[in-house]
Amino acid sequence: MRIIMSLKDAYKKKAEAELELAQARVAEFKAKVKSFTAETHLNYTEQVDHLEKAVTDARHKLKELGEAGEDVWEKLKDGVENALRALSSSIREIADKLKN
Repeated sequence: MRIIMSLKDAYKKKAEAELELAQARVAEFKAKVKSFTAETHLNYTEQVDHLEKAVTDARHKLKELGEAGEDVWEKLKDGVENALRALSSSIREIADKLKN
């Protein structure tokens, strides 16, 4: 039981750190988008808003995982992993677009 809780806590801390980095990137993108022309600004603002929602969704999944008992957390971990993977992919896509 203690080992499982330790694994769960370690995983939760790792996922929280990834979410903090993602939130920082979203803030960075928001700041950069502010300097764009109106049409470009609107396009990227929508994409950044989508990223922000993805961060919120991932945080919600992580909260559920944190509240889960040891018998369920492994199952919820997959949902968190998928959310973090999708978020990371979206961040890379927008970062690549903003480089150009």
